[in-house]
Amino acid sequence: MEFEETMETVARTFEVVGVVVITIGGILAITHGLRHLDGFDAFFRDVRRGFGRPLILGLEILVAADIIETITIEPSLSSVAALGILVLVRVVLSFSLDIEVDGVVPWRRAASESMNEANAPAS
Repeated sequence: MEFEETMETVARTFEVVGVVVITIGGILAITHGLRHLDGFDAFFRDVRRGFGRPLILGLEILVAADIIETITIEPSLSSVAALGILVLVRVVLSFSLDIEVDGVVPWRRAASESMNEANAPAS
């Protein structure tokens, strides 16, 4: 097997892993939501929160697959430009999902967590 074929296999493997993470995460989120069914609004909220993390992780894995494929298999100016646009879209999507899941922008997460710990009752 030559280098390009190996890298194509690696990129495809990353793609499969990314899709599997998203799929299993979605199934687990829906299952968890159904187990703790307390009205449609609560179900919807729980599934969205439960599905957000696997979706973000899956998107990051898919970005890695695109980077591997573009750099090793098709290193042309047009493929790098397409990769740049694709990564930009996925980063914006991941960023907005992160805010949706946590309810706070990533750079404020540590301050929010320490504030929650300070306000939590001592056990």
